[in-house]
Amino acid sequence: MARLNDSSRRDQPDTQWLERMYNNRLRVPEHGDHLARWSAESALARRSLPCELDVPYGDAPRERLDAFAAKGKGAPLVVFVHGGYWKALDKSVHSFIAAALHDAGAAVVVPNYTLAPQASIPQITLQVARAVGWSWRHARTLNADPRRISVIGHSAGGQLAAMMLACAWKVFDPELPADVVKRAMGLSGLYDLAPLMHTPSLQEALRLTPQQVHDASPARLPAPARGRFVAVVGGDESGEYLRQNRLIQQAWGRERVPLAAALPGLNHFSIVDALVTRGTRVNRLARELVR
Repeated sequence: MARLNDSSRRDQPDTQWLERMYNNRLRVPEHGDHLARWSAESALARRSLPCELDVPYGDAPRERLDAFAAKGKGAPLVVFVHGGYWKALDKSVHSFIAAALHDAGAAVVVPNYTLAPQASIPQITLQVARAVGWSWRHARTLNADPRRISVIGHSAGGQLAAMMLACAWKVFDPELPADVVKRAMGLSGLYDLAPLMHTPSLQEALRLTPQQVHDASPARLPAPARGRFVAVVGGDESGEYLRQNRLIQQAWGRERVPLAAALPGLNHFSIVDALVTRGTRVNRLARELVR
């Protein structure tokens, strides 16, 4: 999990090393430029695409989603889950992704969720499951086929996307089919939460317990009975993110995770730009996912 400090403290994680591994804003000094551009492009997307904004899918104040209808009937539907270490960011910063997926012929749902520490990661996971359930129930009003739902998530959203593929849907809601989510994709995802419990700047808000780490780490859960998960990470990201990306394939096997790829020249933020850029490998993978 974590590098050790020295031979006299073998049971103590190296917290400074973990901070370097998991502090993406420090690793990418220009992250603010990415976020500002995403916000501006997202505002344009909401003005130019048919959409319903701030639709409630649950009772909590942040259980709201933006829904973008597809161009034609029977389209695939993508739920995009934003990152921010479960404690930051907002769906409004990510509408630009809906524009790219809409161009690929998909309906798109972008949910918010309660941020930590107001909610734990297991609670957030259940909120996203409610948003996916809403998407299944309302797919046809978005010109989409409820049998063609995929989930794509970035960073913390990668964990949530993997959890949606692994979800026991009939236990969560008996009215839903067992295979609500057929395919999922994680961009720079986090699949084992144990290191985050020992990363002070994250644990301050996440307040993870060992039981929560077990319950909400996809790599610590049995492989899904069905479906396919694609894991990609920027080649310029930290060693821990590269390890996390390999880990989900090791844990679930190649039948469920046929691809776990590090993409050269991309960092934790530019990989999202690549998702929406035609001709990039990430964009091709996303288009294949929703076909």
